[in-house]
Amino acid sequence: MIRRLQILVRNNCPQQRFLAATTNSNAGIGGGVTLTNLAKSYCTKTHQQQQNKKQTDNPNGEQDFENDEPSSNKSKGQHRSKRPPIKSFVPAVKNPFASASEKTKDVYLSMVNIFSERDVHRRNHVEFIYAAMKHMSEFGVEHDLEVYKALINVMPKGKMIPKNIFQAEFMHYPKQQQCIIDLLEQMEDLGVMPDYEMEAMLLNIFGKQGHPLRKYWRMMYWMPKFKNASPWPLPNPVPDDTLTVAKLAVERMCTVDARSQISIFDTKDVKDALDQTWIVSGMSPDQSQLLKEHPRNKAVYIEGPFMIWLRNRTINYFTLRADPDVEFLNTLRNQHIDDDDVTHLNVPFFGKVPRKPHQVGKVRSVHQQDDGTIFAICATGTSTKDSLLSWIRLLEANGNPSLGEIPVLFRFHSNVGEKAIQIEGNAEDDDDTPMTRETTSTTTEKSQR
Repeated sequence: MIRRLQILVRNNCPQQRFLAATTNSNAGIGGGVTLTNLAKSYCTKTHQQQQNKKQTDNPNGEQDFENDEPSSNKSKGQHRSKRPPIKSFVPAVKNPFASASEKTKDVYLSMVNIFSERDVHRRNHVEFIYAAMKHMSEFGVEHDLEVYKALINVMPKGKMIPKNIFQAEFMHYPKQQQCIIDLLEQMEDLGVMPDYEMEAMLLNIFGKQGHPLRKYWRMMYWMPKFKNASPWPLPNPVPDDTLTVAKLAVERMCTVDARSQISIFDTKDVKDALDQTWIVSGMSPDQSQLLKEHPRNKAVYIEGPFMIWLRNRTINYFTLRADPDVEFLNTLRNQHIDDDDVTHLNVPFFGKVPRKPHQVGKVRSVHQQDDGTIFAICATGTSTKDSLLSWIRLLEANGNPSLGEIPVLFRFHSNVGEKAIQIEGNAEDDDDTPMTRETTSTTTEKSQR
């Protein structure tokens, strides 16, 4: 009886210490009745005190719906509407890079230094480094080695060095090591070459057996090999001037012929030119000779725009080409002798040495491909039809008079830009429009109107 009453009182009354003391004092024959009466009176008194406290806190008679059930659905709806609104989430760590007024390298480094000097323990340093990496492109420092070393320097020194082989292999402090590995991978993706100072920093932070230092060693083995592998070195960083980038792109594509010449034209030298811009053209003497020998009744095409990448910059270029000469290519295939054919093998030790037949005829140029013959390439400042038309006129005036007798057709592979629509009007022309000397002047007069 006393045990059951203890459980009942413990569930209904919060004052457990008082009841336990009362139970010990009333143990005996008549203790059960006295304990029951005392428990009822005490719980009733405590309940009345709680009700009086609620009435004092709520003078209008509002009910507390967390502990008491509502009497009607009407009162339930009223008190639900009076509940305080849920507070919005406020991050514990403020991101200073998102609220920066100036997006410069000095401001970026100053925020990193402030974080490093603010607290000795440098709490939330991993979150700070990830936030700094996220906003690197906004400040224009994603290719700066000094910024990456400043972020690595945020890590505490000596604390995360593994003490034994198990800590080294099971990645001691994995969150911090993975953060620096992600930073090194971003450097590798963007082509930022680390130096030996970064190796000393990683050695002081994670030790010789740390995973970030292993990642650094792999980068220092492969990145110098890939850095000097390209035969067309580019300045670092790539210049922002579009004309300079276009000149680099045309020079790279014209290296297929060592005698190619790069010419820079201005559309101001062309009479009745509507688009005032620059033109970078590439053409070799072999291409000029092929254009001179091209039949006058076959058209040549201006195709494009095509895209070429120079690191993180792109340039659109156009080609002047013709359809392949099928008869000439077939004759070359018939004259070709396979040196690897052993069906008619002649051994020179049992007779005279066989002489190879001398081929008399044309030799295939590197510009004569299976899909067509390339005569010239160019890149213009606006990539419009009018600028390409000026390019044809400038080629004709600079040693290629045969272009005045050959029909020239436009064959675009993508939509022309808004600049072309503004210059040439809203009229939609066909993609294959014949452009001889007579039709060229007619098109220019229509554009002026």
